[in-house]
Amino acid sequence: MGSAVQEEAASRIIIDITDLHHPVLTDVQKQVIAGAEAVADQIVLKPTAILTAAQAQTGLSDFGAEDFRERLAVWCQAVDEDDNASAVTRANLFQMMIRFAATRLRIEDMVKRHPEILDIQIDRPIIVAGLPRSGTTHLLGLLSADRRFRSLPWWEAIAPVPAPDETPTDEDSNPRWTKAEQGWRMMESILPYMAIMHEFSPDHISEDIELQAVDFSSYLIEWLAHVPRWRDYYLSHDQSGTYAYLKKGLQVLTFLNGPNRWVIKCPQHMEQLPALYKTFPDATFVLTHRDPVGSIRSQLTMYSYAARMFRKTIDIQEPLGYWPDRYEKLLRACVRDRDILPPDQTIDVYFHDWIRHPDPILKEIYRIAGIPLTDEALADLHDYLAEHGEQAKGKIVYDLERDFHVTGEELRRPFAFYFERFPVQVEVK
Repeated sequence: MGSAVQEEAASRIIIDITDLHHPVLTDVQKQVIAGAEAVADQIVLKPTAILTAAQAQTGLSDFGAEDFRERLAVWCQAVDEDDNASAVTRANLFQMMIRFAATRLRIEDMVKRHPEILDIQIDRPIIVAGLPRSGTTHLLGLLSADRRFRSLPWWEAIAPVPAPDETPTDEDSNPRWTKAEQGWRMMESILPYMAIMHEFSPDHISEDIELQAVDFSSYLIEWLAHVPRWRDYYLSHDQSGTYAYLKKGLQVLTFLNGPNRWVIKCPQHMEQLPALYKTFPDATFVLTHRDPVGSIRSQLTMYSYAARMFRKTIDIQEPLGYWPDRYEKLLRACVRDRDILPPDQTIDVYFHDWIRHPDPILKEIYRIAGIPLTDEALADLHDYLAEHGEQAKGKIVYDLERDFHVTGEELRRPFAFYFERFPVQVEVK
């Protein structure tokens, strides 16, 4: 591919994306951009248009509590203010908002028909939180390999309540999985290296942010557009209601499929520990820690790679001006609120320990959670580690100085407070 150089090194694919500043577009990428631009005038980022489309799609009308409408309006306004958002971004976000609204209608309809859902206990979940792009997904997938836990695969996260046309048939035992697979293959064809940076295959275990977004909150759209208006709104409003809606989503999923010992994760929890603890007071909290520069470096590269599709123009100052500051806000909230979590329910996991000696950490997580780590369960976890080791699909080359004209030391300076609070080892020089 013209946008990257690949070579084999020690039986692992090395992927060096060399066209971040001046992308060399593939024919598929050109076609997708042209298609989105051709229908750009039809994308109306207005709450009325989004909610009307969701009602038409589902045949339902009750969205439940009305407070989400204000947040949806801020979402739409924030995206409209993103002058550098491409037609692809606007089309994707429009369809995503309709999907969340349709899911909300189906959840409210399910609860209305089965009010006993709200009595379901979400019993002692294991909740993983840690920096974005820092290994939380890997830990979540590992714990989900234990068949005693209930987790949230991507196909279910994006369609938690099946639509009438998603009923299993002899020809297709899981239409929701099939739709998710089609979406994943399309994304792979458009942005193939995204599969290595952030997987969205149907069985990939998803973040619970998909259920928070049904309440039109969370930091989700910050990852999809440049939306400082939404960031400021979200950070200045109590998220307890949205975390309650996350719990409602888990209750619906438990009602549909059970059982109810969940393992979930979202990096956002690091800055929402009070709301998280209020909602799940009996949880086991697993907080992962890693040099924030490694996480920021990964995010800058992922953002810039995807920018060929999602931004009108490429400007490395755009992510540099946003993400280091955003990470600082997240980690300052974590340092501020960390001690509200009960010590006997919480474990801090350090990346440098995890990569060397995972078994003692796993045993401690299971001990805190009150679940026996049986030989069978440990064998399942070891099998998962063998098959899904870090960079199993390939290694992305991250070069801060070449690609972003900044050093690891320069990026790290604002994070002294984090290193003072947690014994994190410097990884990126």
